[in-house]
Amino acid sequence: MAVEIEAKMKVADFAPLREKLKQLGAREQGKVLETNTFFDTDDRSMLAADKGLRLRQKTDLSTNTDVHIITYKGPRQQGVMKNREEIELNVESGKDATALLEILGFHRILTFEKRRETWLLDNCEIELDEIPHLGHFVEIEGPREETILKIRESLGLKDRPMVRESYIALLMTFLQEHGETKRVVRF
Repeated sequence: MAVEIEAKMKVADFAPLREKLKQLGAREQGKVLETNTFFDTDDRSMLAADKGLRLRQKTDLSTNTDVHIITYKGPRQQGVMKNREEIELNVESGKDATALLEILGFHRILTFEKRRETWLLDNCEIELDEIPHLGHFVEIEGPREETILKIRESLGLKDRPMVRESYIALLMTFLQEHGETKRVVRF
């Protein structure tokens, strides 16, 4: 079990960030297409407790191989950045994982795609994320808030407001505001 510490900011374009990452000596780790499916109970007890349960399929865009990960996220902790307990478990089959979660009483709430490009710098992962309807975001995840803030400043993002909401919360709000009833969001 670990605590996820991250800063997330909305940006207009990734091109200047890629250049800055290269200048800073960051190492590109690859690009994936993620399909994220979130689960909850009929009475929405996970949401009510500010917890999350997700099945993620990561497709590596260079090798076309898939990895399936079940993630539990605990309630957000107080702080400037998003801090929450996180437990991840790799599984062989996304189909079997979905069947198991449904047998245990969880139901699919929302599925959405995300394009993600990962870079490493100073023990932090910098994720360049593109989400349908929402646009472009940068997530900096690392071991300590101080390190994350330093990288944020190095990337020229110090004046960008931090987004504390999760992608699922942002997407659910978008869908509701636009009268959308679909629960599968793809590019």
